[in-house]
Amino acid sequence: MTALHSYGVLDRPRPAVLDDLTRLAASMFDTPMAAVTLVDRDRQWFAGSVGLDDEQTSLDRSFCKHVIPARAPLVVPNATLDPRFASVPTVTGAPNIRFYAGAPIIDADGHTLGVMCVIDDRPRVIHDRQVENLVTLAGQAAVHLTSIRDRMRMADLGDELSRAVRREDDLVSAISHELRTPVTAIQGYLEILGDQEELAAYRRLIEPIHRNGERLVRMVDHLLAGTRPGEAPLPPPVGRVELDTVVQGAFQSCRPLIALRPEPPRLHTGAAVPVRADLPRLADAITQVLRNALLFTPADRPITVRTGATPQPYVEIADAGVGIPEHELPYVFDRFYRGRHARDQAVPGVGLGLTIARDIVESHRGTLTVTGTPSGTVARIMLPAAG
Repeated sequence: MTALHSYGVLDRPRPAVLDDLTRLAASMFDTPMAAVTLVDRDRQWFAGSVGLDDEQTSLDRSFCKHVIPARAPLVVPNATLDPRFASVPTVTGAPNIRFYAGAPIIDADGHTLGVMCVIDDRPRVIHDRQVENLVTLAGQAAVHLTSIRDRMRMADLGDELSRAVRREDDLVSAISHELRTPVTAIQGYLEILGDQEELAAYRRLIEPIHRNGERLVRMVDHLLAGTRPGEAPLPPPVGRVELDTVVQGAFQSCRPLIALRPEPPRLHTGAAVPVRADLPRLADAITQVLRNALLFTPADRPITVRTGATPQPYVEIADAGVGIPEHELPYVFDRFYRGRHARDQAVPGVGLGLTIARDIVESHRGTLTVTGTPSGTVARIMLPAAG
């Protein structure tokens, strides 16, 4: 019964598609009545019907309940001559059932949900081919019921996703208003204090506060960039720049992390590679990818950055770090996704770096791919050639 209730059609308006199916069945068998009957614990519910006035009846008036345990078609040529049904109220009174044929409705998981049945107030006989047709109609009823359940589940999921998006938007707005605004004000006051000669002795205290405040503002900006709504696309690239210049900008942004390593990442560049780009934004995309490589690669292992123009302008960042498990690769661009290693080792970040990088690269009409290798990870940014 749990399986039946999962379809969510009991005690609801009859789906039109099931009414249509019963009309087809009545037409094929030339009977005045037909039904898609769902058998519950103590009643039968007509999820689709033609020629029947009731929405449901108790099981003591039911022919269909005999089909469920057998899981096989049941044909009753004349109910008045069948001791199982001769005294049933629907035989002795309205609708005066004489002929009944029903086939079990069995879903893809093997649960018997009910019966596809055709009913007449006159005795009659049907042949095997008609029974096969009735089984086919029962199969169609199972398909329709599954489709109805899936649509309902998708609707529920859509509602839940909408609520989740609203909660996320509210969170981002709160962070922007309640965190970024006061921190920016604090930064302004710190700059004023830093310019006061009489406070020179305290600059060693003011500067770390100012530096950490800038870090906090950058983190909030990072969060806001990573939660940009899909309907607000990034602007297109605006000018022609050398790809090596963009990469150097990314290296400068990552200086604090690079300084922690005995050797900086190896940079291999060839001839000048022009691209059409917004230099700060494209540098930010490369920064996000390079920062990941620096965070996830032990200091004694190499990181290599290459630029080139064949077959089209590209930046490749290859590391010999911890790598990305194959089952995690499909999710690395999902917002707020952090892999097992990042969580276990408390690697800094909120899971937005690659999301931001991909969005920026795609706004430049390029692609960003991340692949795992036996010795680490390779990220490749491909861009259109300038002009």
